[in-house]
Amino acid sequence: MNIEELRTFVEVADARGVSPAARRLGVSKSIVSRRLLRLEAELGVQLLARTTRGAALTEAGITFRDYAARVCAEIDVAKETLLPTGDLRGRLRVTVPLSFGPTHFAPVLAEMARRHPQLHIHTSYSDRFVDLIAEGYDCAIRVGYLQDSDLIARRVGPIYGKLVASPDYIKAHGAPETPDELLTHQALMQGTEAWQLMDGDKIIAVRPQGNFKADNGIALVAAAVAGIGIGYLPDCLTHEHVASGALVPIMTNHPPPPAGAYVIRPPGQHPARKIRVLTELLIESFEQDSQRWGLGG
Repeated sequence: MNIEELRTFVEVADARGVSPAARRLGVSKSIVSRRLLRLEAELGVQLLARTTRGAALTEAGITFRDYAARVCAEIDVAKETLLPTGDLRGRLRVTVPLSFGPTHFAPVLAEMARRHPQLHIHTSYSDRFVDLIAEGYDCAIRVGYLQDSDLIARRVGPIYGKLVASPDYIKAHGAPETPDELLTHQALMQGTEAWQLMDGDKIIAVRPQGNFKADNGIALVAAAVAGIGIGYLPDCLTHEHVASGALVPIMTNHPPPPAGAYVIRPPGQHPARKIRVLTELLIESFEQDSQRWGLGG
C-alpha cells in the first residue's frame, strides 16, 4: 500500500477537505483526488463522502483513519532514525505571531535554517488565530494564556507583562491603582478580551473599555506611547520604552500573571523531529538571551 496515498488520506480526513490537504502537502488538488481514488479502489470501500463543504469520513473512513495515521507516524520515525545525526529534510510550515515574531522568533527560525540547510522552512506571520489542521501547518508559536483545545502544547519560555501608560496620559488622567479604577480609563485593546490581574495570590479578570483597538501588539505599544490609553503588554515589546521613560509601569500591585510562549502542534503520537528541534532552539533562546525577551539580564 502506497505511503503517499495513506498520508494523503490522513491529511484530507484531518483537514476535512481536498483543498486544505493539498496546500499542506504542497501538491495539486487533482493529485490528491487521484491518490484517494486509488486507495479506495485498493481497499474496496469508500473512505470519504465528498460534499459541497469539503469531505466527511464514512464509517469505514473513521475506522481506517487511525490505523493510517499510526502507520504514517511510524514511517516518519523510522525515516528520521535513518537520517544522519542532526540532519533534517522536508518542509516545516509554521505560523508565528506578527507582533514580535519578526524580531523575537525570526532569529531562531533563521538559526534553524542555517543549521539544517536541506530543510525548507515556510513561515507565516499573523496575529489572527490560525486553524493549524485546516490550513495545513505543522505547528504554531503562540504567546499568552492558552485556551483548552485538542492541540498539543509545549511551553518554551515565560512571557512577563505589565500595565503601562505614557507620562502625558498619566498627567492628564491620573494612574489607576485598583481594578475598579481601571474600568474608568481608556484601555488599548485587541478586541473585547478580559485582562487578567493578580490580586494577592488570586487571579481576577477585568473587562476594561477603550476606543482604540488593534490586532497587533506593536500598534498598541505605539498608541500607549502616544498617550491614547493604558496598555496591557508584554515586557519584550515595552522594556525599551520603559527604560527610556516613554512608558511608565502602573498598577504594580496588580501585575498580570506570567504568560508563556508555546509551540503548538496537531495531536499525534510522535511529534516530528523538526518540531522537536524548533522547540529545543526556542527553549535555548529564552535561556540564553533574556534581554531580547525583556526578562532583564
